[in-house]
Amino acid sequence: MPDKINFTADLIDSRCLIDVRTPLEFEEDHLPGAFNVPLLTNEERVEIGTIHKQIGPVQARRRALELTCGRYSTMVEQILVHAAERPVLVYCWRGGLRSNSVVMLLKLCGAKAQQLIGGYKAYRHQVSAFFEECSFASRLMVLHGMTGIGKTSFINGLKSDAWATIDLEGIACHRGSAFGALGLEQKNSQKYFDTLLWETFRRLPADLPIVLEGESRRIGKYFLPGRLYDAMAESCKVWCHASIETRIARLVVEYGRPEYQLPMLDALERIKKRLAGPRYGELKKSIESWDVENIARVLIVDYYDRMYYKQRTWQGALDLDFEDYARAEAQLKAFFDGGLGYPA
Repeated sequence: MPDKINFTADLIDSRCLIDVRTPLEFEEDHLPGAFNVPLLTNEERVEIGTIHKQIGPVQARRRALELTCGRYSTMVEQILVHAAERPVLVYCWRGGLRSNSVVMLLKLCGAKAQQLIGGYKAYRHQVSAFFEECSFASRLMVLHGMTGIGKTSFINGLKSDAWATIDLEGIACHRGSAFGALGLEQKNSQKYFDTLLWETFRRLPADLPIVLEGESRRIGKYFLPGRLYDAMAESCKVWCHASIETRIARLVVEYGRPEYQLPMLDALERIKKRLAGPRYGELKKSIESWDVENIARVLIVDYYDRMYYKQRTWQGALDLDFEDYARAEAQLKAFFDGGLGYPA
C-alpha cells in the first residue's frame, strides 16, 4: 500500500479510521466511524501552537516529542485493537506531522497504515462540495404540510424496500418548531450535523426515490448545508393534509408527556408576542393544568396554522391525505410509479 492516499468515500467502509487530533477537534467533527486516539491533549496542542508561533517550529517539534514519546506504545496498542486486522487510515487536521508520525509508528510495528492526504480538511471539502452540488442519485420527493400532520412518523414508517428516506428532524434532534426542542438536545456542532446528513445521503440506495420533509433553512440551531434548502425547493413537492382532530390526536401522543410541562411553559414565553389576543393566557392555563388536548388545539388554530404556510405560493404536485398512513403510502407509490415524481 502507498503511505499516503487521497480521500474517497469508500475508504470509510474499507479502512479503520484513526483520528489523532485532540478530543476537542474530534468532538467538533470527524469522519464517520472514526476512532479518536489523540497524539496531543487539548492543552498540549495549545502549548505547542504557542511555542511554534513565539519561538519556532523546531522548538515546537522538540517539545511535542518530549510530551508524546512516552505514550507511543499505548497508542499503537489502542489503534491495533480498533483495527481488528483491517488496514488503518490515519488523519489529523490537514495531513501534517501528527498523522505522519503515527503512520510511521504503525508501519514500524508491522501494521498496514496510510496517511490521509489533506487530513480532515480534505474530507470536509468533499462534504461541503456535495451539498453545494446537491447532485442526488434520485430526485427528492419533499413532503409539506401543517404541524401535527405526522410527516416524520409517515417517513419513518415507509417500506424500506420501496423508498429511500431521510429524517432531517431526527438527525437534527429538533422538530423544527417553537416547541421542537422538547425532550431533545442539539449537542453536536454544525459541522457534525453536516457529516451525519452527508453520511445518511451516502448510504441511501441509488435506485429508490428519496423522501424527506420540507423544512426551513434552519432546524433549531442547525442550518441546512450548502444548496440543500434550494434543491428541496426545486424538487417534487407533495402537500399533505389531515383533519384538525387527527392532528390534535397526533400532537397529544407526541407531546403529552408530563416531563414536557415545564419546558413547554418556557417555550411559550418565547412565542408570547406571536399569539393573538387572550390566547397566551388560555394556553398558559392549559399547560399549567396539563390539558394536552386543548394545548394542541390552541397551538394548531392560533399559532401554527397562522405562522406556517400562511402564504403558500406554490401548488404541490400531489395532495396526499394523511388520515391513514398506509393509504397515503399507496397513493404516493402510484404517483411515483406513474412517472409524476419526476417533473420536467
